Amino acid sequence: MCGIAGFTRLNRVVSRGVAHRITQAISHRGPDQQGIFEGSVATLCAVRLKIIDLGGGDQPFVSGDGDTAIAFNGEIYNHQEIRRELQAAGHRFRTHCDTETVLHAFLEWDTACFAKMRGMFAAALWTESRQRLVLVRDRLGIKPLYYYRHGDDVFFGSELKAILEHPEVPRQLDREALDSYLAVNYVPGPHTLIEGIKKVRPGHLLEWRNGKLWIEPWWQPAASENPGEKRKWSMDSAKEELDRLLQESVREHLVSDVPLGVWASGGLDSSTILHYAAQQSSVRLKTFSVSFAGRSFDESRYFREIARIYGTEHYEFDLNPDVELRSAIEDFAYYSDEPGADAGALPVWYLSRMSRRHVTVALSGEGADELFGGYLTYVADQWVRPFRVVPGGLRRLMRGALDRYLPVSDEKIGFEYKLKRWIEGSWLHPDEAHFFWNGTFSNQQRNRILPGSNGNGLRKLVDGLEIKPGGVLDRYLQVDQNYYLPDDILYKTDRMSMAHSLEVRPPFLDHRIVEFAAGLPESLKIRGMKQKRLLKELMRGKLPECVLNRKKTGFDIPTHDWFRGTLRGLLMDTLTPEAIAATGIFDARAIQALIRDHMERRTNAGYHLWGLLTLFLWMRRWKVEALPPEEAVRPAPVRVLAIG
Repeated sequence: MCGIAGFTRLNRVVSRGVAHRITQAISHRGPDQQGIFEGSVATLCAVRLKIIDLGGGDQPFVSGDGDTAIAFNGEIYNHQEIRRELQAAGHRFRTHCDTETVLHAFLEWDTACFAKMRGMFAAALWTESRQRLVLVRDRLGIKPLYYYRHGDDVFFGSELKAILEHPEVPRQLDREALDSYLAVNYVPGPHTLIEGIKKVRPGHLLEWRNGKLWIEPWWQPAASENPGEKRKWSMDSAKEELDRLLQESVREHLVSDVPLGVWASGGLDSSTILHYAAQQSSVRLKTFSVSFAGRSFDESRYFREIARIYGTEHYEFDLNPDVELRSAIEDFAYYSDEPGADAGALPVWYLSRMSRRHVTVALSGEGADELFGGYLTYVADQWVRPFRVVPGGLRRLMRGALDRYLPVSDEKIGFEYKLKRWIEGSWLHPDEAHFFWNGTFSNQQRNRILPGSNGNGLRKLVDGLEIKPGGVLDRYLQVDQNYYLPDDILYKTDRMSMAHSLEVRPPFLDHRIVEFAAGLPESLKIRGMKQKRLLKELMRGKLPECVLNRKKTGFDIPTHDWFRGTLRGLLMDTLTPEAIAATGIFDARAIQALIRDHMERRTNAGYHLWGLLTLFLWMRRWKVEALPPEEAVRPAPVRVLAIG
């Protein structure tokens, strides 16, 4: 695992100090080795966390003839297989690392080489003789990669901070991206919250030559055919195939020259990974978990049982209000680059910190929900269709009755919060509603705190995917695999883990499993209220029934409660009227009213406030300017209610 960065310098001179500052800025991603390569018009920077071939593989890695250099971040799990094919073609290797394999594969097959690779990666390859730069990102977006166009040049990096080290890059807030952020708690790609800085989309590559730039996809799921053309899987045949794929994926993900463990929440996904890892590991595994002692969403009884069954060396951390939360949250502003309003970042931060004290690599269960239908939002998408037939006036009466008869709770995501939000979403277009189930500010609320907002653009995001006609579930699984998974879940894990120099590997996101899942009938994923049917049936008899039958908890913090208690001081110190007014775009009265409504328990706005808190901490840390809109800002109503 590493971090990469670099830039072209066509017809201009760049101080040598820039590359050194960039390398230092991302050194937490690779504390073991740092290096810089300078070509005639391109510079590559790399920092390395040594996982495979600890004695070799320093980066950037240069070909034997000195013509091509690579800066590589990630792991190629089948690199030995590819290496043997290259050796048969006459290639000779100096090290045992996968970086050299990627370089030789590129020399042999050019960009077609990436289709041969199984893994998570982002890479930059410079060929001096062709004056050509290629940037590439893995199929699912497990590893991040950003770029910025500056005239004829391009700047790039694993994190935004590598690009922000260039003084030419203006730190101006992207208003369109801000609208999306406030709606869904993350910024859907290819945008970021910095105007002009973009993400290389998952499964895409970027090519630069002589000031010209091309971006194109190099991978799309093989099982993207029409529903009628899908293979007719039975439950038994699908179980057999998924079992085979998980065995192969987990076996490859276990390869490491450094200590390795498993993140174990006690849920179905992480327990499945632990099961297959325990089958194939020759040593006692280490497991890591976060508890919330005394809370209804505490998972300790489940992950302790799983640790007992598999005989792991188990470590856990209890996340509670007495922990020093403020400093960790303030650190997010540096390590996150752009704010992620997913409150799950906090437990992942502490989980990563604890894990790194014992291992350098951890396996996780991420991706299973987006492949097999694990989120309650997919059930909401299905059940809201007949509910929309209910007259709007009656739905409004139902919504009002919930305010009167279901009091605001201190639960992380209480029943009343979900039900109110579901009813509100019934008035939206189905594509917008899917984002809304798991988002925060509605269009109306956002226009109050951010006058002049131009809409959230969510329907345009879905339209851009050009999803073929099919079932409702398959449609929104594709939406989440393209946006929520890379831009929230994987982004969060990458930043929180790499802040502690920990590599996290998600075996469910082997592209063979992704393509297999895409080809399954919807009934093997969800039927009625039964979710992830195939995965549960596969693991029946392998995992305890208490794990198979438990409700999904979610891995985040009780924001509603903690903002009324332990985090209140940080919230009030950050979202001051002066700080809000200084942005020139937010309405201080509306945000202060939202805070009052939350504190006085008229509503639960914890997730809304978390997003604003992380946004303002980030803007302050990186000195991001939020220019006011051209039109005059109109006063907002004093009272703003959050859904919930």
